[in-house]
Amino acid sequence: MTNHVETKVLREGSAQKRADILAAARYLFLVEGFDRSSVDAVAARAKVSKRTVYDYFGDKRALLLAVVEEAGHSVVVSIQRAIDDCLTEVENLERALIAFCEQIVTLTIETSDYSALLRLVTVEGKNLPEATYDWLDSAPEEGIANRLAELGRMGMLEVPDSRLAAQHFSALTFLLVFNNMGRARDREEMRTKKTIVDGVRAFLRAYAPRTT
Repeated sequence: MTNHVETKVLREGSAQKRADILAAARYLFLVEGFDRSSVDAVAARAKVSKRTVYDYFGDKRALLLAVVEEAGHSVVVSIQRAIDDCLTEVENLERALIAFCEQIVTLTIETSDYSALLRLVTVEGKNLPEATYDWLDSAPEEGIANRLAELGRMGMLEVPDSRLAAQHFSALTFLLVFNNMGRARDREEMRTKKTIVDGVRAFLRAYAPRTT
């Protein structure tokens, strides 16, 4: 019994150390940049030994990849939550798709994961393996593609290629909002709403079931 308790406590402690190291690395990579951030600085900020950082992540590039993957997974979780909330029981497809996009934008703005992900991928891209970009391109779209395919099977859309449909939908709606962020704050909400509504309607014109 005693050994079982000790093992459980150690495992929980290890998970916390991993989270502390990731948080420290993310902060330093964003503030100081990858090249100027040392493993010693990450260890000091995380309050662990340098050896512990290497034991958990191997090297600094692997640590950067882990930070990017963590932020990417958080974005994927936000998208799936929006799918569950808005696209599970659909009565009016246009309203449901608009609500879905608005929730993604809201969840993204409320957390720093998307901006951190974008910044790290843009600025530190040379230090990331090519496979990272393949995953970042495909993972967020997978849940959307699956749901659009299901809506197609229900007769609400005509979706011959669900992955391409997901790419079109994202590009017309919330990705366009993200690209336009940073404009005048007092006009941002109005512009966001219009961008989403216009994008959803353009998507529906392209993917609405064909009538005979």
